[in-house]
Amino acid sequence: MKRAFLVAALGLAAAAPALADLALATSKNCMSCHAVDRKVLGPSFKEVAAKYKDNKGAADMLATKIVKGGSGVWGAVPMPANNQVSEADAKKLAAWVLSTK
Repeated sequence: MKRAFLVAALGLAAAAPALADLALATSKNCMSCHAVDRKVLGPSFKEVAAKYKDNKGAADMLATKIVKGGSGVWGAVPMPANNQVSEADAKKLAAWVLSTK
């Protein structure tokens, strides 16, 4: 019984950061244009992670793009600037997006 509880607790602890960052993405309206595993208006977060998996500077580049917006990388629809997202939150979001596999 104790072992089952420990396994369940460890599983929840491992999932907590992913859920927290999904909550952050939802609170910052990222989910209006993106989804974790399917294209909406913009690419899925898994597509972004795959595209930049070998790029060492991807987290900083994506954090900047989250705040300032961008265009041309994923097609004709530009990503608008998100001035309501702090630099710290943008870095958390970028790291989380890159961790989705």
